[in-house]
Amino acid sequence: MAKKIFAGHVLRKVREGQGLTQMEFAKRLGLSASYVNQLEANQRPLSAAVLLSVGRVFSVDMASFEADDLERIVADLGEALADPMFRGAKPGLQDLKSVATHAPDFAKAFLDLHGAMRRVLEHQASVDDVINAQGTSPRAEARAALPYEEVRDHFHYIDNYVDPLDRAAEKTAADLGLAWSHEKARLIVERLEGLHGVTVAVSDAGDPHGPIMHFDPARRMAIVALSLPQSTRDFLLAGLLARFEAAEIIDDHVARAGFRAQGAEEVCRLALQNHYAGALLLPYQAFLDLARSTRHDLDRMQIVAGASLEQVGHRLSTLQRPGNKGIPFYFLKVDRAGNVIKRHSATRFQFARYGGACPMWNVHEAFEQLPARTLVQIGEMPDGSRYLCLARSTVKPPTSHQTRERRYALGLGCEISYASEIVYADGLAIGEKSEVAKIGINCRICPRDDCLERAFPAVDRKIELDPDARGIVPFTLT
Repeated sequence: MAKKIFAGHVLRKVREGQGLTQMEFAKRLGLSASYVNQLEANQRPLSAAVLLSVGRVFSVDMASFEADDLERIVADLGEALADPMFRGAKPGLQDLKSVATHAPDFAKAFLDLHGAMRRVLEHQASVDDVINAQGTSPRAEARAALPYEEVRDHFHYIDNYVDPLDRAAEKTAADLGLAWSHEKARLIVERLEGLHGVTVAVSDAGDPHGPIMHFDPARRMAIVALSLPQSTRDFLLAGLLARFEAAEIIDDHVARAGFRAQGAEEVCRLALQNHYAGALLLPYQAFLDLARSTRHDLDRMQIVAGASLEQVGHRLSTLQRPGNKGIPFYFLKVDRAGNVIKRHSATRFQFARYGGACPMWNVHEAFEQLPARTLVQIGEMPDGSRYLCLARSTVKPPTSHQTRERRYALGLGCEISYASEIVYADGLAIGEKSEVAKIGINCRICPRDDCLERAFPAVDRKIELDPDARGIVPFTLT
């Protein structure tokens, strides 16, 4: 059964962008004003006929009506309002949906404000540690943390996909014959040298803490570390090419993003160069075809594409081109301490913006698998939505006696409705309750009252302690 589309906020933006009243807008579409009013209020779904009419009359990209922004905003609002600072304020799900639908810009501004306040409070709590351990200004530390959060949220709300940049990279990849070539570095270096006058050298700098790549603009020379695996070397060179061939697209995107945090523009510029690099090495259509033909077999995709597991997983989460989308995946990378290094969700699956993740999630178990193997889990969120969750550890080997290996866990997943298209779901008892792991975003906003892994109470629930009986979790939620 086709999913009904409620996108009144998008329809209203189209109308307001044209400077039309509801009556004028309705007349242009051949509809009644009362019907348009109901559509904008999400009292009725948008029909295919209305969508086509809007697209034809106002030249609107139909993909804008497919966005998952509302669901993400509702989930993010729910987590933010579970913060202890809002104790006593418990808006219901319908209230949150109403805010997200009728005032999405206000909702995003509220989330930005809450995020900034959380960061300030966290830095204030660690002022003494920062001063004693590093001797630096806490205010400077706070400023340093802001850009990454703002940029991460920016990509979160655009589905981690930048169409002009992705298409430009795909065209260059076709020109160079990069798709599945085992000589990507040579082809990119030839492009850098022949078209941009940039010389590339591979060198063992001898400093394990030095840069893995250094570009000297004056000499137009790039030096890449010898210690890097080939897939990483390819990626860095592709990112360098972006500086010359996609600078205009990147600058335009950064300018339109409207970042407020100091340094956010440079962080975004680097992220966009990385996006270009991923799209150049794993061009959209060729990679999408490979994913479908292998049924998303990560090992096969790595071998054919000549890419790392992380590159393959991250690229899968960006295949959201309007009119030609892949499976909407979430992707994340965590270190052994549980810090989230990368996170993105093209699905309804939401990561915790603050605090720890759910211990029932298999991404944490991946660190225990030696040698590494892909863990498969059916996870069910508190709202009943189910996901196929894949997790696997990856290792960055030491480059000298003075360094240690760096181990990470990668998580990749999608809604269970796509299970038939993914090889890892073969043999799973999809409909069996015993196969399902009850997961959540994190403990402080999880409503489950029967989880033996709960670390602390949900902030919107009272706790009860029985002095005569002690359970695995020392309290019960009421």
